[in-house]
Amino acid sequence: MAEQNTKFGIWLMVLTTFVFALQDGISRHLSDSYNVYMVVMIRYWFFAAFVMAIAGRQAGGLKAAAATTQPWLQVFRGVLLVAEIWVMITAFVLLGLTESHAVFTAYPLLVAALSGPILGEKVGWRRWSAIGVGFVGVVIILQPSGGVFSPHAIVPLVAALMFALYGLLTSYVARRDTAATSFFWTGVSGAVTATLVGAWFWEPMSAPDWGWMALLCITGASGHYTLIKCYEVAEASAVQPFAYLQLVFASALGMTVFNETLRPNVAMGAVIIVAAGLFTLWRERVKR
Repeated sequence: MAEQNTKFGIWLMVLTTFVFALQDGISRHLSDSYNVYMVVMIRYWFFAAFVMAIAGRQAGGLKAAAATTQPWLQVFRGVLLVAEIWVMITAFVLLGLTESHAVFTAYPLLVAALSGPILGEKVGWRRWSAIGVGFVGVVIILQPSGGVFSPHAIVPLVAALMFALYGLLTSYVARRDTAATSFFWTGVSGAVTATLVGAWFWEPMSAPDWGWMALLCITGASGHYTLIKCYEVAEASAVQPFAYLQLVFASALGMTVFNETLRPNVAMGAVIIVAAGLFTLWRERVKR
């Protein structure tokens, strides 16, 4: 086990959020010109190779990494994550990075809300209050009386719900499987799913865009690697609040590269959601 170093872990989380924001920007760029299913398929090929390389270096190799008593649940997790990525990249194209990430930041609140029925955890009135406040922030962003509100605005919220469910199922399978096993099944079952769908949407890609595709694959693998290292050297509760920096980095990228604008209601709603999310993380840490 790696020696605990919270300060280093925080910097690794900051780097991870920056890399993932770059990944989202590249995904949006490619999905403006190519089908999202093909983009995700190629990305998952590289990710699966990365996962298998990591598993091969562990004790017992691929056989040990694949060993599980709950294969169907592990496969469902992998399929769910692929579907969430499809939905989220679609949101980037429809709404842009800034507004998509502003709504997506609600996923920790969804995790807290669903932890009771799925994991059997007790959610007290303080966390329920924070969840309610956070969804006020979502409503402010969506502006049901006008503004951005449209069927498109629901897309990143659906992605947030899917990612929250994925996270909860990851916690559930962790009761019987190791993190290495869950990581292996995420990559392999995800790659199979992405290929079964994406192969039907293949289209020629220009040479410059193959360069962007290669960079997308590299950022995906490197982001997961730094995240793994982050959790090796620091407790999740200590570094998780810094994951919200992805909203900052993605918004900055959206405004500078894609000429997006940060409307006042989006900024206000995002601040409310992040504050509520940080409170739920704090309450979880106090409870533990």
